Amino acid sequence: MQVPLPERDTEYGKTPASVYDWLFKLVPAFDSLRTYSLRSFRLDLFAGLTVAAVAVPQAMAYASIPLGKDAVQYGLYTAIVMTIVGALFDSSRQLINGPTNAICIALATAIGSFPENERLPAAILMAFLVGVFQTAITLFRLGDLTRFISHSVIVGFTLGAAILLVLDQLKNLLGLPSQGAPDTHFLVRFWLTMREFEATNPLALGIGVATMIFVGLLRTLGQRLKAQLPEFLIVMALMAACVWWFGWDQGANKVDVIGAIPPDLPSFELPEFSWTMIRQLTSSALAIAVLGLLEAVAMAKAIASRTRQKLDINQQCLSEGLANLVGSFFQCFPGSGSLTRSAINVQAGAVSQWSGVFAALAVALTVLVFAPFARYIPRASLAGLLLISAWRLIDWKQLKYHLRTSRFDMQIVLATAFSAFAINIEFCILIGVFLSVVLYVNRAARLHLTELTVTAERVIRERDPNDPRCDRILLYSLEGELFFGSAPDLEKHIATIEEHIQPTTRVIVLRLKHVRNPDAVCLEVLAHFLEQMEIRKIHVILCGVRHDFVNILRASGVEAQLGKGNVFIEQDGAASSTLDAVRFAYDLLQGDYCAMCPRRGEKEKPVLYFMI
Repeated sequence: MQVPLPERDTEYGKTPASVYDWLFKLVPAFDSLRTYSLRSFRLDLFAGLTVAAVAVPQAMAYASIPLGKDAVQYGLYTAIVMTIVGALFDSSRQLINGPTNAICIALATAIGSFPENERLPAAILMAFLVGVFQTAITLFRLGDLTRFISHSVIVGFTLGAAILLVLDQLKNLLGLPSQGAPDTHFLVRFWLTMREFEATNPLALGIGVATMIFVGLLRTLGQRLKAQLPEFLIVMALMAACVWWFGWDQGANKVDVIGAIPPDLPSFELPEFSWTMIRQLTSSALAIAVLGLLEAVAMAKAIASRTRQKLDINQQCLSEGLANLVGSFFQCFPGSGSLTRSAINVQAGAVSQWSGVFAALAVALTVLVFAPFARYIPRASLAGLLLISAWRLIDWKQLKYHLRTSRFDMQIVLATAFSAFAINIEFCILIGVFLSVVLYVNRAARLHLTELTVTAERVIRERDPNDPRCDRILLYSLEGELFFGSAPDLEKHIATIEEHIQPTTRVIVLRLKHVRNPDAVCLEVLAHFLEQMEIRKIHVILCGVRHDFVNILRASGVEAQLGKGNVFIEQDGAASSTLDAVRFAYDLLQGDYCAMCPRRGEKEKPVLYFMI
């Protein structure tokens, strides 16, 4: 009998609850409305307005990298459309999508060979292709592969990103002009900027420092009042008002402001589909799609580690794909999860995906209504906010934990952080993942060989150095991953076993209960060992063998080489295949025991106990 689905009343009739569940899962922003409150609305609104104040100048600056200074409005289009679409479908509650510095640099490289009049259509078509690739990755559920990114990589990524933010914003804090082209390596630009340190603008530095002080005071006041104040937004509005009132954007020591904003909104327009252009962009689109996902997922995980929210990585990849795909129909170029705007969103107190929607709407409103006033926002004040965000972005407790826990974690964290600002913010994730795999493989390749013994009390346990070694039966336990990387260790342990073989040795018992994932390379080493033992007339017994391992031994022919009766399969319950194997080894001796054997002089089989 089928149980009817619960129904919910709507103005259109009754709808099965499963439809709502499907909709809430597909659009997490709608799901957040189940517990939405007036306080959540206020926090998201203030956070969105704060993000918008940073998004406007950033979007314009990033658009100039691939498209030039005459097309900065397309950066604003991307900051509006991609941010709204990404926010609605994001699994992360605070991740902000839109134009990013690294994606724009990669885009500039991809379309650099196109004629100048074709670069804009190529950039928009690139967004479409990136969206298609990212959506395909989601449909095939390949986004789940990101679970192999170690949390140490995320900690290192966060640390490196914070350092990158600080060093990159020093020029704005000091009131110094940017040095070098936008695609010049960050460290080169930083070095060129620091050469001009003596030309620091005291007014700009004062604005930046005052911004940080006022934010700190407002945060303290909010804590005492037990209220969440929009500290970033209040301070930014105050500094913009000061620049307008005192005319600090004029004169010999004027401060740099974000400048005029083009008063246009994006409109629906099909990308220019050209087969020739598609062929030229496909390989670059795939690379940008993968790097964009890595950037967004890494940032989402960094946020989740602080907010303790649960992420659906596949949903996160879907949001990136849809944001790029939809954006391409509204004259947007490719984007991804933004490091700076996401960090500010978190620090400004955002609690749900709707902060991203509010941020996008605020950008649109700024473009239409507040452009004359928004142009007075000083870059030094933005730099101060970003420096605070960089400091708060780092989870210092987690950082100390990973640096102290193990050398492996420390190496991953430091290598990832260093490569973030020394090489590239996206490639630092790839480098961190690569190092994680390499270092893990090195650790996983370690096999452990333990010699066992049968004591006078008839107990099988690990052999102490003072225990006498039986010269008839050698007992060993092998543990670890038995794959190609561990073959050198396996050869070394087999050599150790061979060193202990005496002329009177008759049987070798090898316990393999904790051996996992055997492959052809290690099985070939084992087969060669069996050949040598057969030549030396020494009986080899394998015990504790799991059922999956038995199947592999059978398929590779090693079981036939041993003889079926010499493989003791691990048993369920109290019975032990190791005890059975040792008893069988004693039977093979036919009374030819060593001088210290506990069975010497006994007519019946003694009871054996197992302690490992």
